[in-house]
Parts: sequence; C-alpha cells; structure tokens
Amino acid sequence: MSKNSFLSKKNKMLLSDPLDDNNPITVQVLGICSALAITVQLKPAVVMALSVLVVLSVANVVVSLMRKMIPSRIRIIVFLVVIATLVILVDQVLKAFVYDVSKELSVFVGLIITNCIICGRLEAFAMANPPGKAFLDGLGNSFGYGIILIIVAFFRELLGAGTLFGYPVLEKLGVYDLGYENNGMMILPPMALVTVGVLIWWQRARNEKLIENE
Repeated sequence: MSKNSFLSKKNKMLLSDPLDDNNPITVQVLGICSALAITVQLKPAVVMALSVLVVLSVANVVVSLMRKMIPSRIRIIVFLVVIATLVILVDQVLKAFVYDVSKELSVFVGLIITNCIICGRLEAFAMANPPGKAFLDGLGNSFGYGIILIIVAFFRELLGAGTLFGYPVLEKLGVYDLGYENNGMMILPPMALVTVGVLIWWQRARNEKLIENE
C-alpha cells in the first residue's frame, strides 16, 4: 500500500489510537463532564456520541481547510465560531427528528461548543494537517469518546433500571425471578464517576504502553 494512500498504515492509526492507546476519556481524561451527565440511559448517550462525531469530524475538516488563513491570535475564536455553527445545526436536527431526546440532552448539546476534546483536536491536529487526515482524526477521537459513553450508559441503565433503550431486558431474561433488584445507585451521578474510574483503571492496567509511561 502506498504511503500516500488515504488509508495507509499511518492514517489507520488516526482511527485506531483513540480507541485504545490514546482514548480521549480513559487516557487523556477529557470530556468527563458529559460522560458523567448523560449516561443514565443508552439513548441519550448514543445521540450525544453521534452529535460529537458530526461536529468534530466536520469541524476538523473546516479548520484544516482554513488553517493557512487563520491568524494565530484569533484562532480560538475561529474554532468556537465553527464549532458553535455546527452545534446549532446538530441541535436543530435533533429537535426535528428526536425531540424527546433533544429535550433530555438540553444544555449538554450546547456544551459541545466547549468540549475540550473538540477544541484540543482542532488546535493540536487540524491546524497542522491536511483535510483528509483531519477527518480521520475527527472520526477516531469521536469513536473513542463515543464508545466510552455507550459502555458507561450500558451498565448504568442495565444495572440501574433493568432496561436497554427502555426495553425491559432483565425482566425478559427472568433475572428478577432469581432475586435480583435494580441497583438504584447506578442511576445516581456518583456511580457514573465510579464506572468511568473503573474503565480508566482497566484501560491503564491492560495497556503496557501506558504502564511504561507512568
């Protein structure tokens, strides 16, 4: 495969690294606020993950295209304008097609504007790389962020309410007949922090690269 190929080994690492070695939440410890706030149920977590995917991927490409025209002194302002525009568009789409989830996420969609993962990727990567690589970087970091949100929401909703996407999973499996009762603590904010903490511990414990760098 050519080194200049869009999906060369180096470019593929832009997709794979954020899923493991350089995950934005479990390794860089960024985006924790949303991971704690909207993971009580799977549906809003998935919608937030998709929203960040769209905003970060498109913002990376837009900033990359403009990188040589953006004065250094106002680059943060430009970043915020680009992100805010995309967030407004995403919010309008959510209100049009999944209004109930849009209401549930409410202010958290707006806070994508100040999500440190997005601002960080624009500053660290999009400003220094061409649009193709910037797009892959946006996808990779969005997947890395989204997968943690979905994992946390999966366990919190399943163990806390016995459901997944509102469907009564534990009841259908007959788990309640075995004496299990929903763990109400799982839907409380502190358990979101505990769950994320367990994922961070697991990620660092199994990754030799991270152990060597500590």
